[in-house]
Amino acid sequence: MRSRAAGLLLGCAADRVLGDPRRFHPVAGFGTTAAAVERLLYADSRARGVAHTALLVGGTVAVGGVVERRGAARVLSTALATWAVLGGRSLEREASAVHAHLMAGDLPAARERLTHLVGRDTADLDDAEVSRAVIESVAENTSDAVVAPLVWGAVCGVPGLLGYRAVNTLDAMVGHHNARYEHYGWASARLDDLANLPGSRLSGLLAMAAAPSRAADAWQTWRRDAASHPSPNGGVVESAFAGVLGIRLGGTNTYYGDRIEHRAVLGSGRAARPDDIARSTVLARRIGLGAALVAALISLRGGCFGRPRGPLG
Repeated sequence: MRSRAAGLLLGCAADRVLGDPRRFHPVAGFGTTAAAVERLLYADSRARGVAHTALLVGGTVAVGGVVERRGAARVLSTALATWAVLGGRSLEREASAVHAHLMAGDLPAARERLTHLVGRDTADLDDAEVSRAVIESVAENTSDAVVAPLVWGAVCGVPGLLGYRAVNTLDAMVGHHNARYEHYGWASARLDDLANLPGSRLSGLLAMAAAPSRAADAWQTWRRDAASHPSPNGGVVESAFAGVLGIRLGGTNTYYGDRIEHRAVLGSGRAARPDDIARSTVLARRIGLGAALVAALISLRGGCFGRPRGPLG
């Protein structure tokens, strides 16, 4: 449908120019609501976690369905929803801020700013480890915060955009391996894995398309290393980035609370350097542009909330 394609492209443009909304961000509002629901429902139980996820995601999809049906305003509503759920420009700004501190030789400031991007302990990281952490975040969040929402928006319109962001936000809130959420957050974590399957694969393909001269290396790294990553989706896009950039990602991560993860190494190149951060943001920007074009093309063929009226939808 042309209105959906136009709305997605306008929303992508708004994200590139403006970044995330500065005030009254709907994702923050959803997070407040989700926290309130958790206080009411919480128990150390998968069943309670399933109810938590179903209520919040189902309610968000229903709201999106109501918004989608307002015919004449569909382009605007799709554009606003797309702008609200995308995070590509803000991701680039955060990565560039860490890069600037590293290039200025201010490692303590780079470590502190890195906490805006990752959940690991950054206090003892050197330049190479800070660079690796930024690039891994850029890779995974390009898939999670740009490509995946556009895929769901293209297929399901506003309900897909908002529903996907609800799933992803719940995973960030409760989808953790710890004493509180091991059972309660199980449903959110598994649903997020499922929702990100198409986006992560498209991200890997777009990474290769964005750097044709490195496509063979990216494909080889993807095929060889992705399955070793603890995430079925993060491994795909991180290994593709490692192959395109000719670097190694993965290794040992220490998280607050003294949890240590030894992740498999992705790629066979050199260790990451500060200048690779800038290269990763350029790659992420190209992937985002490719995803916007793919989403528009999918939309023109119609999605699950609309039937095409003609050869172009």
